[in-house]
Amino acid sequence: MRTSWSRHPALIAVASLAVLTGCSSSSDSGSDSGTSQDAASSSAVPVVASTNVYGDIAKEIGAGRVKVTSIVSDPSQDPHSYEANTRNQLALSKAKVVIENGGGYDDFVDRMLKGGNNASPEVINAVKTSGRTAPEGEELNEHVWYDFPSVAKLADRIAAGLAKADPDHASTFTKNAKAFKAKLKPLEAKERQIKSDHEGEAVAITEPVPLYLTEASGLENKTPEAFSEAIEEGDDVSPKTLQSTLALFSGKKVKALVYNEQTTGPQTKKVEGAAKKAGIPVVSVTETLPEGKGYIAWMTANVDALASALDQ
Repeated sequence: MRTSWSRHPALIAVASLAVLTGCSSSSDSGSDSGTSQDAASSSAVPVVASTNVYGDIAKEIGAGRVKVTSIVSDPSQDPHSYEANTRNQLALSKAKVVIENGGGYDDFVDRMLKGGNNASPEVINAVKTSGRTAPEGEELNEHVWYDFPSVAKLADRIAAGLAKADPDHASTFTKNAKAFKAKLKPLEAKERQIKSDHEGEAVAITEPVPLYLTEASGLENKTPEAFSEAIEEGDDVSPKTLQSTLALFSGKKVKALVYNEQTTGPQTKKVEGAAKKAGIPVVSVTETLPEGKGYIAWMTANVDALASALDQ
């Protein structure tokens, strides 16, 4: 599945050139705020995450023993068009632990690691850690942060990676990972409740970002594959496919539209407008954390919004 950053080879080339020539892009990679004074000390484990989703999970598990930099952290930014810069390269050159999504989502991390001088970071790949593979004849849905069992596995993997970098605090990381995983249990329970109440009901999506969530909730995705694939790849949707998608709403064939706010365009806006016109609830999702929310609060809001939409 050619998705996210990998769907824009020209931008990746520009990003790579910027790194090699020392030019800074217009996109700024931010260091996550809210770390403790300990995290600012030289003894903290430097961690780089491709997005603030993984950066927040690392902070939960590392607590005051980590200093986390999240490369993509702006909630208004489309991660698909992100251009890496020299600040990212510098952070990666100092990282003891690197957390990437993998699955073709954030290949720029591997490119920069290969082009840098950091030969020994612990690189954690969320897709590989999840064990998720593509169904036969299909492409992998790499958006594993919407899959709570995968996130639980990732928590343990992050704890192990931090323990390798800071063995003296291994037990703390393991304890924090256990506490984080406990916070995932209510989310899985909410999914089971949605499944109990709405199993088999149909929804539409703009692209596959939320599919692990909707599938775990027992919902059926009715979106034409050609539509969601085109949006994911950044391609135009054919008029025929667009009309088939719009008919889901005019014909009230779905209970909700799950809409990725960070990857929008004229065709997704038409779909959103058709849903609203038909009185079908729109559930907005994103690929990075909304400002001021951590992973658990964000996902709780997502699951609750889905349940509320289906109950209407």
